[in-house]
Amino acid sequence: MKITAADVNKLRQATGAGMMDCKKALVEAEGDFDKAVEFLRKAGQKVAAKRADNATSEGIILVDVSDSAKTAKVLAFACETEPVSKVEDFSTLGNAVLQAGVKHHAKDADTLSELNLEDGRKVGEAITELIGKIGEKIVISDYKHVEGETVVAYIHSNNKAAALVSFENVQGADVSGLGRDVAMQIVAMKPVGLDKDDVDPTIVEKEIEIGKDQARQEGKPEAMLEKIALGKLNKFYKENTLLNQAFVKDPSMNISQLLEKTQKGLKITSYVHVVIG
Repeated sequence: MKITAADVNKLRQATGAGMMDCKKALVEAEGDFDKAVEFLRKAGQKVAAKRADNATSEGIILVDVSDSAKTAKVLAFACETEPVSKVEDFSTLGNAVLQAGVKHHAKDADTLSELNLEDGRKVGEAITELIGKIGEKIVISDYKHVEGETVVAYIHSNNKAAALVSFENVQGADVSGLGRDVAMQIVAMKPVGLDKDDVDPTIVEKEIEIGKDQARQEGKPEAMLEKIALGKLNKFYKENTLLNQAFVKDPSMNISQLLEKTQKGLKITSYVHVVIG
C-alpha cells in the first residue's frame, strides 16, 4: 500500500510524532491508521524502558491555586536535559497533567498518573508517548496537594523549586505578602518540619548521635554527652524547623513571632516544598 504525505501528516497531527517516525509507523502498519498509532505508542514504551534508569534533574514546576485560595496543587514535571524542559510539547503536557489533577481533585502522584486528560488519554500514556517522540525520560517527580483556610504559593525564579503554605485564623487579613515571604524562606532554608514535633524521629536520633560524637571527640565526660547532645538538638530545631527559624528578612524574630506580629492567632497548618534536581 502506498503511504502518502497526507497520511503521514494526519498521523503526525494526531500523535505529535516526527514525520519519519510517522512514515515508519504507517509502513509497519501497512497503512492502517489505528495500528500505526499503536506502533508509535509501543515505540514510546521501548524508549521509556531503555531510559528508565536515567536521572531527571531538569524540568519545570507548575502550581495551581484555586480562586478561593483554599486549595493548591504543585507538580514537578521532570526530564533529563534543560533543552527538553523548554520544548513547548513538554510544558503543554505538564500543564495538561496539572489541570487533570485540579479537575479530578487528585491528592497524590499515583492517583494523578491514572487520570484522563481532556483528550481522553491517560496521563501515564501521554507521558510515554511524549518520551517516544522526544527520546528522553520524562516523569512526574513530585506532586503535592495542600488545603486550608488560605493557601499561598511561591515558585522560585529558576522554575525548579516551589512551596505552598496553608494558614488558619486569618480573620480577614491579607496574608499574600506574608505567605510569599514564608514560602520563599521554605525554598531558601529547606526546613525539615513545621515544628519540633514534626521532625522525623530518625532525624532526631541521628542528630543526637552526631551531638554525642562531637562532644566525645572534644573530650567531654561520658556522663555529660546526653545533655550536650540535647543542647545541640535545640540549636538544630532553631535552624531547621520552620516556626523556629529566624525570619530571613528580619532575623530579630522567628517565623512563629512573625505570625503573631502579623495577626494574633495566625497559624501555619502545613506546608510543602517541591524541587527538581
